[in-house]
Amino acid sequence: MGSIRSRSRKLFFDFRYRGVRCREQTKLSDTPTNRKRATSILERIEAEILVGTFDYATYFPNSNSADRFRCIDTRKLASLSSIPMFKDFAETWFSENEPRWKHSYKITLRTSLDKHIAPVFGEDQLDEITKSEVLSFRANLAKVPRKDGSSGLSPSRINHVMVPLRSIVNEAAERYDFSSPFKNIKPLKVARTDVDPFTLEEVRKLVEHVRPDYKNYLIVRFFTGMRTGEVHGLKWKHVDFENRQILVRESFVAGRQTTTKTDGSKREIQMSEPVFDALRLQSKVTCDIDYVFANKVGKPLSVHNVTKRIWYPLLRFLGLATRRPYQTRHTAATLWLAAGENPEWIARQMGHSTTEMLFRVYSRFVPNLTRQDGSAFESLLKRTLSGLSD
Repeated sequence: MGSIRSRSRKLFFDFRYRGVRCREQTKLSDTPTNRKRATSILERIEAEILVGTFDYATYFPNSNSADRFRCIDTRKLASLSSIPMFKDFAETWFSENEPRWKHSYKITLRTSLDKHIAPVFGEDQLDEITKSEVLSFRANLAKVPRKDGSSGLSPSRINHVMVPLRSIVNEAAERYDFSSPFKNIKPLKVARTDVDPFTLEEVRKLVEHVRPDYKNYLIVRFFTGMRTGEVHGLKWKHVDFENRQILVRESFVAGRQTTTKTDGSKREIQMSEPVFDALRLQSKVTCDIDYVFANKVGKPLSVHNVTKRIWYPLLRFLGLATRRPYQTRHTAATLWLAAGENPEWIARQMGHSTTEMLFRVYSRFVPNLTRQDGSAFESLLKRTLSGLSD
């Protein structure tokens, strides 16, 4: 069944004819009176379509679709009508690709589809989605209301929402042989996320003032560089006290135990003395259950509970700047750099395959923390070349 819709405050007809979706713009402003008038016309159109007397050119003589329906043959129409609607093909695409996705990624995609994409494109035939509609959709994402009262998704979040839309339309274009509207549409530029690690003195304050039952937890987070999911999914079978190593093999994300973020994330982290002692103390508390850090019923800690009930209240109590718990990972990296540890060793501890990311993310902390700011080279020159100016 067709409908009367509005674009730029002007009404347009949206209906299906001979298996093809048709949208015809009018000059009528979007008012109750004009909607009533347009609805009456649409009812006549659909009645004539039903009995087979509808003539497209009679209602829309200047429309390109009038010529389209006049010259297109029955075989071509059958081909067009075989192209599915977005909502139907989206489910096909999702089910075909689901086996290769992690649980957390499936949740992210499903949210993007159900919350943002399907309400806009769900009823569209795939080959009729235009580039301008895609760009308009992306622009409107920048106006979506947020929970904090502000509006507009971040460029990074918008790019993530566009991923399934792009994938679905491009896949359909390949299967049904039509031109994808995503040609030459590039992702939005995303500013590099700045790291804001804690100083060693701030770490000391945090560890000293946190609730006693979370002290060992914070020590492990600050001095291992483990991701949140890796810490929450850590099991005692992966703690090797004899070799003083933490074996990162699993992660707990979106309420489910899963594999690590990447194959390179599987690694062995050397325990420093504070980490070794903290885990020894923790073993007296949770050694009879699987997880190193667990709630009262032996399940992994909830990210939401730790963040809202422990982390942010602690920062406020100490008067420290608000930072996400993930900054504990950045803190470990910068402290290792400050201590002059080998960058390749640091990269392995962090789960990076090379030192490239290490220097790209933490480059500004290297001269500040390790004093490798050119002064060492200058001292070498002074010692070596001191007599040349005499």
